[in-house]
Amino acid sequence: MLLTIDRVQKTYPGGRPVLRDVSLDLDQGQTLALTGESGSGKSTLLNLAAALDSFDGGEITLGDTRFSTLDDAGRARLRRNQVSLVFQQFNLIPSLNVAQNLSFHARLAGVEDTTWNSHLAERLGLSDLLDRFPENLSGGQQQRVAIGRAMAARPNLLLADEPTGNLDETASETVLDLMLSLVADTGAALLLVTHSQKIAGRLDRQVKLSGGRIQ
Repeated sequence: MLLTIDRVQKTYPGGRPVLRDVSLDLDQGQTLALTGESGSGKSTLLNLAAALDSFDGGEITLGDTRFSTLDDAGRARLRRNQVSLVFQQFNLIPSLNVAQNLSFHARLAGVEDTTWNSHLAERLGLSDLLDRFPENLSGGQQQRVAIGRAMAARPNLLLADEPTGNLDETASETVLDLMLSLVADTGAALLLVTHSQKIAGRLDRQVKLSGGRIQ
């Protein structure tokens, strides 16, 4: 099993519980949609799976790595080498062009591969846009760059938080198709947060969070 979330608990300051004994697992190559109403804990759980936040109880394991054993440097190393993220906000670096944004994560991880980057640009329909800057791209184009940046490092786990939330229906379909295709080709696992049942239905499995619990 690639990712195991075992009876994880998270409480925000003030004593408000957000996640209550949440358990799920994800194997290499699997895709899983995490659904639920606003405030149900979806994004919190994704942040925990990315080692961006700490949990109060339970355990999260990625491969052989137990998150509870990691210090700040270990969590940063995990995100750099094994996990990539795609957000609703594209989070591109405005001072870098498309080619530089695409290679950014892979360069940080020390695994930049120009051949793979060129393949990603072609697959994502970005080959003619490499010299452009984010401000000159449409929303759909920016999200394709964000996906390429995430996949350039060949992560074991791709985490996506409402990746089509800022896109129209046509762009959403394109982005989802590309994401699922690249995940399938690389063997990465995908954990995707979405409010859309249509999008969730495209993934291998669906899990619903309600009141901080798996339903």
